[in-house]
Amino acid sequence: MSTLVECVPNFSEGRDKAKVDAIVDAMKMDGVYLLDREMDADHNRCVITLVGEREPIQEAAIRGVGKAAELIDLTVHQGAHPRMGAADVVPFIPIEGVTIEDCVAMARHVGAEIWKRHTIPVYLYEAAATSPERTNLENIRRGQFEGIRAEIATNPARKPDFGEARVHPTAGATVVGARKFLIAYNVFLNTPDVDVAKKVAKAVRASSGGMRFVKGAGFLVRGLAQVSMNLTDFEQTPVHRVFEMVKREAARYGVTPISSEIVGLIPKKALESVAEWFLQVENFDSSLILENRLTAVMGGKMAVGGLRAGVEPFVEQLAAPTATPGGGSAAAAIGAMAAGLATMVASMSRGKKAYLQYERDLSEAIARLSQLREELKAAIDADAESFNVVMKAYKQAKELADGDKGIEAALKQATSVPLGVAEKAREVAGIAEKLGPVTNPNMKSDLVTAKALAQAAIQGALANVEINLESIKDAGFVAEVRKRVGKV
Repeated sequence: MSTLVECVPNFSEGRDKAKVDAIVDAMKMDGVYLLDREMDADHNRCVITLVGEREPIQEAAIRGVGKAAELIDLTVHQGAHPRMGAADVVPFIPIEGVTIEDCVAMARHVGAEIWKRHTIPVYLYEAAATSPERTNLENIRRGQFEGIRAEIATNPARKPDFGEARVHPTAGATVVGARKFLIAYNVFLNTPDVDVAKKVAKAVRASSGGMRFVKGAGFLVRGLAQVSMNLTDFEQTPVHRVFEMVKREAARYGVTPISSEIVGLIPKKALESVAEWFLQVENFDSSLILENRLTAVMGGKMAVGGLRAGVEPFVEQLAAPTATPGGGSAAAAIGAMAAGLATMVASMSRGKKAYLQYERDLSEAIARLSQLREELKAAIDADAESFNVVMKAYKQAKELADGDKGIEAALKQATSVPLGVAEKAREVAGIAEKLGPVTNPNMKSDLVTAKALAQAAIQGALANVEINLESIKDAGFVAEVRKRVGKV
């Protein structure tokens, strides 16, 4: 099972493109993808939307915070948006294969690492909050950088969750958390009077008796009053209802909305409800949308396609009447699958209350399995390539004076690759065995499958080792390989 997590870090820089580019570059790594980036000069803030696998996206966030600390100085920073840190807020949002509890564990790990690596104090918010009053971001950020700097050492309520009671001198403090998908939605009014925007925001937001799941504030942006909002549950309080509420409240002061904007990304489902509301289509439902109907009609193919599309080409290559890919590549592939399954089991137990005592063991297992998985995936192509080199060496032997040496060298490499696969698969099997007592027993079948795949990978890889050893004349090399085989 794959894991997909969204991370939407907000940085206190919206005017210097070079600085934002550098922060984004710092977060680039395998397994993490940039979906969106927004810069706002008036707010002097940028919002970066990333999505990726659980392990690498944590590291990407930590690196982004570090780079922001290098480039952003809050002692000279000015902007309309409240801020307390160079990297102001870093939320993790579950997308696929992870729960909100998993994202809480991620937030805590990232928070601890930010302090450890960058000496920036960290507060936890939303689902990761350690106390009810820290659930809401505005409570933590009250007074902004300057207010927190003045109180952090003397006010117990300001003590960070990670780090000492002192802000970083230029980077301030960072808030890290876990939450559901949030829509950042702003409405511009046809007036420069920011007091009107503040009054409208107060009427609309939940904390002042307004609409549930709406947070709001008023700002002056691009010469216009802006009602800036975060919609924390668009299914219960949809976008169109919020817009109508803003419009109605603004009318009390003789102004109207002239435009609105989405900061970051918005789910398709949210726009479907907007279309239904404003178009007033009779008997509307989402199946009237072409793409949704195609998904429904082709459901079987499309549902399988997400998994099948990745593995099918390789399976067909195995079935083709060609020498590569062959058994060695197949052994590497199923070894990688074994590591993937074991990682999934460990990941779904880590962070859960019942397994907190095994947190360190699970984290270590996940880290090692992730490395083994990548190495085994690389071996799929390496095995095929090593066989091709052997074939090429045999063809060239007749034309070269030292052709036999070329064959010997190629055979040794073709032996080393599957031997490495067998050793890595053996390690995967061992880790999977140890995970049994420290993970959810309901996932026993996944561990059984992982161990069976690992054993098959070992058997297949060693068969490839043996067939190559039969043609190698270097007795010392053969003896050393057989010694390693005996330990697998």
